[in-house]
Amino acid sequence: MSKYRGIEIRKLESSKGGMVEFFTAQASDETMLVQVPPNTIDDLFVHKTHTDQLLVVKGKFVIVSLLNKQYQYIPLSEDHPVIVVIPPGVLHGAINLSSEPVVLVNALLRHKPPIERDYVPQKRPFSYDLEAAKAALRNLEERKQVGSLV
Repeated sequence: MSKYRGIEIRKLESSKGGMVEFFTAQASDETMLVQVPPNTIDDLFVHKTHTDQLLVVKGKFVIVSLLNKQYQYIPLSEDHPVIVVIPPGVLHGAINLSSEPVVLVNALLRHKPPIERDYVPQKRPFSYDLEAAKAALRNLEERKQVGSLV
């Protein structure tokens, strides 16, 4: 398990049954299938009423988090099965620089009834560093080659 200033990354547990690998489902109040279109550079969101639990099932992209006036770039890929937990109050957005859509599951935990402003994007106070986002994805691929996932 690792942390990126408020965001937690958990290795997804699995077991094999013959040729099939079974991954542990996450407890949730709602489960959503989310698609991030190709070449997307998303604004920021902050949810007050729920926790996101994200798992990439197809593709790769970067979650961006803003804390203390600094962006953190968290690379995620179908090749690295992890759960990304984004608690209430953490500013975050998505960057998909590939030509393919990214598909992920959000096993959402509700803490209070939803409010409309939880789903309204907020403008970025300053531009993302797209080179840093690309470097984060490259580092993820390099870790895959040497066998370190989380």
